[in-house]
Amino acid sequence: MATTTTTQTHQDEQEEETTAAQEEDTGAQVAPIVRLHEVSVTTGEENEDVLLDLKAKLYRFDKEGNQWKERGVGTVKLLKHKETSKVRLVMRQSKTLKICANHLVLPSISVQEHAGSDKSCVWHATDFADGELKEELFCIRFPSVENCKTFKEKIEEVADSQGKKSGESEEASSTANLLEKLSVGEKSKDEEGKTEEVPVSAEKKDEDVKLENPSDEK
Repeated sequence: MATTTTTQTHQDEQEEETTAAQEEDTGAQVAPIVRLHEVSVTTGEENEDVLLDLKAKLYRFDKEGNQWKERGVGTVKLLKHKETSKVRLVMRQSKTLKICANHLVLPSISVQEHAGSDKSCVWHATDFADGELKEELFCIRFPSVENCKTFKEKIEEVADSQGKKSGESEEASSTANLLEKLSVGEKSKDEEGKTEEVPVSAEKKDEDVKLENPSDEK
């Protein structure tokens, strides 16, 4: 019995020594087989300012199945381009960063509260999230009523501002065309004045010639 106990104790001591040897840091450095280089990732949002940033869940209406289908849970943003001032709506899934929605906020956009839920909004848009333009009916749901109202009001504000800018650009273009026409018209009038002066000077020259050569009248 004592021999068995001694043998078991000896085995336990050997196992502890082996474990300690394995855990002991030898200080050796192992070079990685593959070296990974740092790569800069661009999102396409570098030249845009964030006007809105809210967490939400997005759905799209499937016409074939006649039902709402979830597009993803993530962050919906309104991004304004620094040069063109155009605003687009972009939403990405929180984990994969896959784009759920990507379309311009046009003056014609209309966001309405979803029937039966004061935390949800619906709207139509020509979306480019899947790499091609498609008419989509979206529904977005927020964690709170306040966020839903903020989203709706901001969309309406942007759409109104985009409409005014379009009107201003058309008015500026019309004004520029009018000014160009006016300047051309004034120039042509000046040219007409000049052409009117030519026959007068010619008549004077003829009269001078006639006075100098009275024999020509005979």
